[in-house]
Amino acid sequence: MSRSRTGWPIRTWAVLLGSTLLPCTVSHGADTPVRETVDADIKAAWAREKIKPAKPASDAEFLRRVSLDLVGVTPDYEDTVAFLDSQDAVKREKLIDRLLADPRFARHQADVWDMVLFGRNPPGESAADRREGFQIWLKSRFEKNVPYNEWARELLKAEGTSADSGVMYYVQYRSAPEDAIEAIAQTFLGVQLQCTRCHDHPFEAWKQREFYGMAAFLARLDVVTVAQKGNTPVYAIGERNSGDIRFTGAVKDAKPGDKGEPVKPKFLLGNELAEPTLPKDFKEERFAANKMPPKPKSSRKDALADWITKTDNPYFARAVVNRVWAQYMGRGIVHPVDNLSVSNAASHPALLDTLTKEFVARKFDLKWLMRELVNSKTYQLSGAGNGEPTPAWFQHARSRPLSAEELVESWQIASGFLAVEATKKADADRFRPLGGGYLIQFFGTPTTGTGDFQGGIREHLYLNNGPLGQMIGVKGGLAEFVGDTKKPVADRVERLYLSTLNRRPAAAETKKFTAFLNDNGSAADAVWVLLTCAEFRFNH
Repeated sequence: MSRSRTGWPIRTWAVLLGSTLLPCTVSHGADTPVRETVDADIKAAWAREKIKPAKPASDAEFLRRVSLDLVGVTPDYEDTVAFLDSQDAVKREKLIDRLLADPRFARHQADVWDMVLFGRNPPGESAADRREGFQIWLKSRFEKNVPYNEWARELLKAEGTSADSGVMYYVQYRSAPEDAIEAIAQTFLGVQLQCTRCHDHPFEAWKQREFYGMAAFLARLDVVTVAQKGNTPVYAIGERNSGDIRFTGAVKDAKPGDKGEPVKPKFLLGNELAEPTLPKDFKEERFAANKMPPKPKSSRKDALADWITKTDNPYFARAVVNRVWAQYMGRGIVHPVDNLSVSNAASHPALLDTLTKEFVARKFDLKWLMRELVNSKTYQLSGAGNGEPTPAWFQHARSRPLSAEELVESWQIASGFLAVEATKKADADRFRPLGGGYLIQFFGTPTTGTGDFQGGIREHLYLNNGPLGQMIGVKGGLAEFVGDTKKPVADRVERLYLSTLNRRPAAAETKKFTAFLNDNGSAADAVWVLLTCAEFRFNH
């Protein structure tokens, strides 16, 4: 049987992809822009499924949504008014370009990917609160627009230390190669291997031994403390020259005392890794504390990183395209995003093929992919629909709650707190949840992962008793403007809505707030009502 360069049988690749193989390059020239291909394919599916799509989003709805999606915050009053009043026919495209160039873009994408790679409660006692270096490194990848395959390879090779690289990703899986390979396969390949940890997969091509062959790439890793930065240990990943993972067969057949047989590293559905033979008198050097571990004579970890991120790996590019699509459209073309299997069909297979090919041709440029998706008419549909938060056929925009980071920073902007603090050159980030605290506890995981909102009494209690009042009460902020009786009340109400919900108030809303303020109602209460309402809590 003929094989690809990575050792996968050609027939297996084609079956797994359910389509033709991915070319390394695509001719462009006068090709149709990808955003138009997206819209054409989605529109054809609506016709086939007899689905009526939502209307295009209003400027206000689009502005709020795209700002949250690209830079992680709602727009301020000045930007809101400028966008809503602009008559420029291409103002949406210009806004997208401006947001993609905004320094907040890199920080927000680092927040998004930090959750992909670690989650709110990562395993390992040190991964939860010692990854500042990782977050800085990840942010720098987006600031420089480093191609996805390059920074993913950096991450998986884990060179350097936890102070300045992606080392913490492996630290969370200290001495647990099985756990690590499960996470890596799901995140970077969209492949769920966890079932084969105990037995052969009943529906997919991989067997139990495939799982342990993949885990063997990481079986020789150790976490080494190489320095101390203040009170925080600095880690490096050491890799031994010897040691294997052992395979005992199906769990149901396990026998007490059976240590199993050593398993050589083997690429998923491919070949074993060719490794040099160690001399008979070879002695493993122990890793010493406060010293960088020596490189191994042959790195299994690096071989895995190179294989995963190869251009012709049939899963790698496809998995991230599907994940980024879900980031902006609410669900993957293959859903869930980490299950790109033959038994889990794509809703729009040809579209996923096209997006993947174009992404590879553009050298894994995530910013290009994001730009094309949010410029599409599909992304720019209204969120009004049939109640599905993540519509299966993308017939209306997704509805989602703001993340904890988005929520606290949007409160800062809407209340005027950030602008006031900026004039004082103070640290406005003191309200930003970086790794813990009540806000993360109460707002950190607002969904089940399937689009269901899971807010509860703890959120309500925090909104009533938390530090939000400190932001609202800042001198020179929005509440002061709303409470200024020297200004026309209609102007104050309009400013209130434009600053918080990024739209102008309806007539009934103007009437209600006018009566409240004219009756000596508290301006701070008026601001609080909108900052804590359901409309503010969600992306539109």
